[in-house]
Amino acid sequence: MKVTYRVTARRAGDWWALEVPELPGVFSQTKRLDQADAEAREAIAVMLDVEPDEVRVSVEPVLTADMQRVLRKVARARKDAQKASEEERRALQEAAALLTKNLSQRDAGRVMGLSFQRVSQLLRGVVPAARPTARPASRSARERAAS
Repeated sequence: MKVTYRVTARRAGDWWALEVPELPGVFSQTKRLDQADAEAREAIAVMLDVEPDEVRVSVEPVLTADMQRVLRKVARARKDAQKASEEERRALQEAAALLTKNLSQRDAGRVMGLSFQRVSQLLRGVVPAARPTARPASRSARERAAS
């Protein structure tokens, strides 16, 4: 069973200083945080005389209070956006169901600013992988000519 070592990453100038608290004397550095895993595994492997692929790490960046605060703000905003997205999906499903009682899916899509395919998905309860982007209802040639 592989042990996972906690690695702290502290900003030191233009570099990230890496330290493994469970293994005193194991230090490394990297320019980019996305390279910290490999650098830390290599340093631990040298200390333990094992192959780097036998080592697992969990890199924990040490951030300032301001950085932590703003990241919490981002997390709250993402949670709120996810909730709003779910509310939008339910409202779109309700609208699609109501509109298609008297309109075709194409007409309902036009009124809703969606494709008829998306209206069909909403009626089937299909949740797309990515958040749908509503496109504005296009104006007819007559409306464009009048403006």
